[in-house]
Formats: sequence, structure tokens, C-alpha cells
Amino acid sequence: MPSISKKGQLMPESPIRKLVPYAEAAKERGVEVIHLNIGQPDIKTPQVALDAVRNHNLDVLAYSRTEGSEEYRQKIAAYYAKNEIEVTSSQIIVTTGGSEALSFAMNTIADTGDEIIIPEPFYANYNGFATISGIKVVPVASQIEDNFALPPIEEFEKLIGPRTRAILICNPGNPTGYLYTREEIKKLATIVKKHGLFLVADEVYREFTYDGREHYSILQEEGLDEHAILVDSVSKRYSMCGARIGSLVSRNKEVIQTALKFAQARLSPPTFAQIASEAALETPKSYFEEVKKEYVSRRDLLISELKKIEGIKVGEPHGAFYCIAELPIANADNFAQWLLESFSIDGETVMIAPAAGFYATEGLGLNQVRIAYVLEKEELRRAVHILDKALKVYKD
Repeated sequence: MPSISKKGQLMPESPIRKLVPYAEAAKERGVEVIHLNIGQPDIKTPQVALDAVRNHNLDVLAYSRTEGSEEYRQKIAAYYAKNEIEVTSSQIIVTTGGSEALSFAMNTIADTGDEIIIPEPFYANYNGFATISGIKVVPVASQIEDNFALPPIEEFEKLIGPRTRAILICNPGNPTGYLYTREEIKKLATIVKKHGLFLVADEVYREFTYDGREHYSILQEEGLDEHAILVDSVSKRYSMCGARIGSLVSRNKEVIQTALKFAQARLSPPTFAQIASEAALETPKSYFEEVKKEYVSRRDLLISELKKIEGIKVGEPHGAFYCIAELPIANADNFAQWLLESFSIDGETVMIAPAAGFYATEGLGLNQVRIAYVLEKEELRRAVHILDKALKVYKD
């Protein structure tokens, strides 16, 4: 009998999606499931993007250029310029989602057995991309007690070895909502320059920063041209998760030339999605102001309600639209499954993402969950009420 690859056996399940069968079974039983588990915004996609696809005049749905259309990349460069990031269209590769940009980045800078240091908890799929690429994730733990701030620089220095190729951050962070300060970015810049490493930043939540705080990109930091690789996406910015359009951006010519070879192997990014994404760049600033106001309102309600529950500890996000909550239980995987299989109030239950999958260190995050506040406030309020009642009766 043929055997499955070791890589396939090692490939982790998504902590966000692995509970879907239980959610579907609950829905079949007539239970309404409130989804706190996935970062799918309910904010409307900008109409200009939808209209661009609806009103296209294509006769042939042809391949685009491997690196994305020149016009779209020029407009992306103009978008970055408005955000104090100076790049040219030749320093941008359009990808099939931010996921592909991360995969290209990893394969461009690291060989099998090489290492990338990542502050944990981190976006769960980094584990998957690393497994596919044969890369070892070396985690450096941040703490909920410190609101998941950048760990001390000494902790990074301890982990740098002969096979270390890069440090990877998500800013603002998924799953924590942590927003790195300018000073923290400068500290990371100092480390990567000192040790000859790359600094990869997943900045897909750039627009979503709160409480008067501003996002500081690695491409705004001077002296990082050869070290910095930026990963981006339209998914969250324009509530266009289904478009699957992202980008890889670097001023390092060799990085772009190498990543382009990986891009050529998949031919080109999707044409219709590029049309929508190019049009989305015309979205007025007022759109983001309203969206940010809504997310701040949702965040404040969620954190306030969670803090009323005895035994819960919760991080306070300053960006993105997630938070990590530590629950008074032993195992969040078991609790999340139990919620879907055995618990409901007035025909409703909640689906949460167990946080252990957002860590690389075994045993961390077992009693934590990630909550996405992408739902209307009344739904969030009901969801927290259900969590509260569930925790009162749940037995580990």
C-alpha cells in the first residue's frame, strides 16, 4: 500500500477550520452558530471593486503577467507612497493572497532545515507554510501578561544560530491584535542587520490601528533595503477575503528575482480578482475611518464583556480585529468541540478558535482561544453571554 509523505503527515490542521464539521453538524440539528473563530469581516466590500468586475469588457479571460499587471502594481506603489513607503512597481509581485506571498518569501530565503524566528502566538498558517517549505519555526514566546509585546531582544539573540535566516512578525498581530511600536521595529532592524538576516513583516492589517496609534512599516525603516520583505493582502483591508490577492514587496532585487521564479511556476494571479483589487485602491479614506470606528466599538464591547466573566484573562488589542482570551479551563480544543456538540442557549452556540495551534511550542496556549470581533455588537454580546453560561457548567 502506498504511503503518505512525512511532510503530509507533519502538516498541521488549521485550528480555525478543523472544527467546521462539528459546526456543520450543529447547524443540521437546527442550532445557530455564532462564528467567533474566523477573521471574515461582515463589513461590505467597497462597491467600486464589485462594480469593476460587474462592468468588465473582457472578451477573453486571459493569463495576466506573472508578477501582476503593470497598471495594478503601479497603483499599489502609489498606495504605499501615501503611507510613507517608497517602492516601485518592479519591487512588487502580485500574489494569490498573502498566503502565497508568505510561501514565496519562505522559499526564497530559506532552504530545507533552515530556521525562522517568530514571536508566538502567531498566525497559525505560518506553521503550515514552514512545513511545506521544510523550514523549522523557532518560536520566542510573548506573554498575555505583557499584552503580547515584543519579547526582550536578548531572547532573540539566544535563538540565532548558523541556520537562522529570518525573523518573521505580523504587525498588527493575528491572533493577538498587538501593534509593534516604532522602537520595537528599530530593535528588530538592529538585530537583522547585525546578524545578516531577513526581516519579514506580514502587514495585512495595516489600516486597522486604534487609540491614536500609528502603524510603522519595516519599509519605513532606513537601512533595511536588503533585509526587509513585506507581505500584504487585500483580504482584510477591503473585506475581500475571497479575492485571494496579495503582494510580496522588497527593495532587495535578488529577493524579487528569486520570488518571481516561484511565481512563474504557478503562472499568474487571477485576472478578475486583480480587476477588483485595482479598483478597490480608489476606496476613499472615509471608508477606513468608518470601519475603524466600528471595529473600535466592537473591540471595546467584547473586551468589556469578557472581563466580566470570572477567571478570564484577555489581551487588549490595538490593531487588527482579534484578541486572545485565557479561559479557566484545561483544554480549549475540548471546550470548543463541546460547545458545538453539547451546548446551546435559546438555539444558539458559539464557535471559537483554540489558540494552541497559534503556538509552535508544545503545551503553550492550551487554555487560550482566539476571538475575532468581526460581527455586529449585538451578536458579540450574545456570544459572550453564551461563553459565560457555558464556562459555568463545563467540566474538563
